[in-house]
Amino acid sequence: SGQLAIPGDRVDKEQLRAPSHWDIAFIRRFMFLFGPISSLFDFATFALMLFAFHAVPGEFRAGWFIESIATQTLIIFAIRTRRVPFLRSRPSVGLIGASLGVVALGIFVPLSPLAGVLGFDPLPVPFFLALLGMIVVYMFLVEFAKAWFFSRAA
Repeated sequence: SGQLAIPGDRVDKEQLRAPSHWDIAFIRRFMFLFGPISSLFDFATFALMLFAFHAVPGEFRAGWFIESIATQTLIIFAIRTRRVPFLRSRPSVGLIGASLGVVALGIFVPLSPLAGVLGFDPLPVPFFLALLGMIVVYMFLVEFAKAWFFSRAA
């Protein structure tokens, strides 16, 4: 998956100044904030597919699969740094390439010969446009939550 490229990623200079240690309480607080944000967007995807696109089960499975792959992969860019990703902290080319490859593969699988085996049906083009908008909103919300989280953790 895209996370396999993390060991080759660039690290912000301030993170290299001193050794870090695992802080389980910090990780728990982080999970309790960002986990529900992810779940919120899963539910938003469900609502979009059921009420806007009236998705049949195969479309629903394909849509949730693509949304899950995309958000779980792209979130790495937000949580890999305390800075704003791409603007103030550049990820490595390998991480970008691996992540985009995983998202592309996630989009391709429901269109591939594997789709029938996995119970996926093709999705309408407007779904992908709506999903793109939702992913952009998700990433911005995560950035705002991250800024709030680290302002309280400092």
